[in-house]
Order: sequence, then structure tokens, then C-alpha cells
Amino acid sequence: MTTPQTQEGYSAEEAARRLHEDRIDSLDEELELELDDADPDPDKAGRRRYFAELFRLQGELVRLQDWVVQTKYKLVVLFEGRDAAGKGGVIKRITQRLNPRVCRVAALPAPNDRERTQWYFQRYVAHLPAGGEIVLFDRSWYNRAGVERVMGFCTDAEYEQFYRDAPEFERMLVRSGIRLLKYWFSITDEEQELRFRARIQDPLKQWKLSPMDLESRVRWEQYTKAKEIMLEGTHIPEAPWFVVQAVDKKKARLNCIHHLLRQVPYAEIPHPDVVLPKRVRGQGYRRSPVPPELIVPEVY
Repeated sequence: MTTPQTQEGYSAEEAARRLHEDRIDSLDEELELELDDADPDPDKAGRRRYFAELFRLQGELVRLQDWVVQTKYKLVVLFEGRDAAGKGGVIKRITQRLNPRVCRVAALPAPNDRERTQWYFQRYVAHLPAGGEIVLFDRSWYNRAGVERVMGFCTDAEYEQFYRDAPEFERMLVRSGIRLLKYWFSITDEEQELRFRARIQDPLKQWKLSPMDLESRVRWEQYTKAKEIMLEGTHIPEAPWFVVQAVDKKKARLNCIHHLLRQVPYAEIPHPDVVLPKRVRGQGYRRSPVPPELIVPEVY
């Protein structure tokens, strides 16, 4: 008796095995992300709980994405915090399951000579969302309130002008229909030092350390003062600040994503059932062989 075949030639058992492997591969993507945390905690049950909740929240983010597209909602989320506070980690978990055409990350480099002569907010405006889009700013216009102030990259007049303009700029965004969320990731002095030392010792993370990062250790108290002024001066009803306790990376990720989801009134968008059509096989069709010189060597 022959084994039942799928239309692509796999047996039913083989197809089930391949689907199972695909699901395992999806889980492995998460495990790869977790390996870079160098977490010595042997509590496997705790890690399973973390993964289970992360997957659940990512499922909700997919539902949020569907609703954003359907309703033409415009969402902007700012992620601010000290160097090594974990902003990139939570952004990675938010975007991991989402469509990059819907949810994109804006991580702007230092302004060039031309941009320095523009209205300060101008280069950020170009990255704002249209209807049905989500934009995550990995650092934002609040660079002026933090690193530019502490490192002396702006004048006192420019700094003072920022505090006059930023609340009005954000109110303008909200009036235009943009939902603006602002997160500050808070870590301790000791935790930042530990994370910097981990980066120094890990060749895969050394690229994350810049001279500016190292200088921030020297100017810790200046950054603290600048942060306090920033939170007080730009915490407005239309766009309040939310502080994420980020010493524990995993808890910070879950708490931030959970909070973000609660700020948007999304709902389940019904989708029609997807039916895979049968492949059309033309008479006389023969697949041409691939020339050997085009084949990638199977080293693994």
C-alpha cells in the first residue's frame, strides 16, 4: 500500500514532521535572542514562563497591528533611557513578529552639517507614520534634553528653546491624530556598570560600546539631573512619560509591552478563513535544472 502524498510530493507524515520543525525553528529564534543575555539563572521553569508570556504578548501585538492597519491608526512610541538600559531589547521583541511595512524603527544617527541648520524637529518629522503605521523611535528628539545637553553639543539658548517647543510640537502631533507614547527605561548605576563590563568582555557586544557610552559613566550625575528636568518639563497630559523599571531585562520587556497594549483601544479584526489553492500543473512543464555553479555549497 502506498503512503498518501501531498500535492508537493511529501507524505502526510513527512509534511507533519516538516511543519513541526518549522514551529521549533520559530522557537529557536527566541532562544537565540536570549543567549545574548548571559543569564546564569538555572530556573528553567522561570524561563518557560517568560517565553510563554512573551509569546502571548507578541500575539496581542499582531492583533494590534491588524487593528492599526484596518483603522488607519497612527502610533508613535519613543524609547529613551541611559546607555545599556535595554531599549533595543524591547524594541526587538516588539518588532519580531510584526510586518516591517507596518511597524518600523527609527534610529537616527547624529545630525549632519545640513541637518544642524534645520529646524530641530525637522529630521524627526520625516519618520512620522501615515495612517495604518507604527513607528518606534530608538531615541528621539529628546537627544537634546539628554546627550546634547550633557556633552555640550547644543547651546544654552538651543536647550531652552527645546523646552519651549517640545510640548507644543507633541501637542501638534496629537492634534493631527497621532498617538504618542513615551517610555523612559530606568536602571541603577551598578546595573549599567555591569552591562558595560559584559559588553567589554563579549566580542559580539563590543560594537555596542562607543566613546560616548564610556563618557556617560563619568557624567552619570549630570545625566541624572538632565533626565529629571526632562521628565518634569515635558510630562504633559497629551503625551505623558512612563518609567519602566529596567534592572531586570525580561520583566522590563514584558511590563513595557503589556503597558503599551493597554494604551491603545485595539480590537480583534476578523479575517476570512485562508484556503490554500491547489497547485496548477501545466501539461509538458518540466523544471529546468539549476547550473551547478549557482548552487551554494552545503557546508552544513
